[in-house]
Amino acid sequence: MTEFPTPAHPQLIGARPRSLVESAYQNLRQRSVRADQFTYGALDAYRWTMGSGVSAPLTGAQTAGVPDLERLTSEIDAAVVQLEDVTQRAGTRDFTQGVHDALAWVCGLSDEKP
Repeated sequence: MTEFPTPAHPQLIGARPRSLVESAYQNLRQRSVRADQFTYGALDAYRWTMGSGVSAPLTGAQTAGVPDLERLTSEIDAAVVQLEDVTQRAGTRDFTQGVHDALAWVCGLSDEKP
């Protein structure tokens, strides 16, 4: 099981409580015996949002700890731009869609989590 840094007090990540984001990550990870690119994108997005020390999945932006809402929405914007690029290959597009959908849920822009 992947461990993420946990603050002493409950914290929001985007618009969601940290516990819900961690649960969404663990559930997706457990459901995905043979993960596809969409799932990899969503998992990478969740890891980044929880401050795991990895860079942002699309832009590569480095953040110290949990990214703030501005950083999260900037990554969603990058996903939208990439999804509008009709020359993107299917695998890359699926990964980007996974990132987008996970971040949109984390930020409260969507009620459907990957």
